[in-house]
Amino acid sequence: MSTKRDKCLYYKEGIKYFVTRKYKIKLDIIPYAPICLSFTTEDVNGDVVHIPIATMDMEGNTVIYPRYAWDGASGPTWDTLSTMIASLVHDLIYQFIRLGLIDPKYKTYADEMLKVIGIEDGMWKFRAGYYQLAVSLLADGCTKPSSERKELIAP
Repeated sequence: MSTKRDKCLYYKEGIKYFVTRKYKIKLDIIPYAPICLSFTTEDVNGDVVHIPIATMDMEGNTVIYPRYAWDGASGPTWDTLSTMIASLVHDLIYQFIRLGLIDPKYKTYADEMLKVIGIEDGMWKFRAGYYQLAVSLLADGCTKPSSERKELIAP
């Protein structure tokens, strides 16, 4: 017996979470131009639709929309409520750097925001400090374009 179906599935791995409601934050970042990350899909009529997943204006006002996906706190650690927003914002800034949308100098700012937001959300200062230290020392490669998640194909 054979089923009528697409023979390939296109996907990306390493994603654990996705935003379900719009999240807003003002960041001290000036992008090269206004940013609108979006994905393109088709509606039921086959018409092309662009759906935003993250935007940033020239004043750093940032909106993260439902469906934006990230992997939580990376490394030998665990995800807690105090790491969720910090890791979301950190991952988004790194992605903007990887995509060439903001200056790589903002990596240091992203690492600082990981600590600041974590502490604001109840993280122990010691834990927030070693998170910041770890990403500042070990995560340089994560801002390189080659670190952007690649599309995979199954089977």
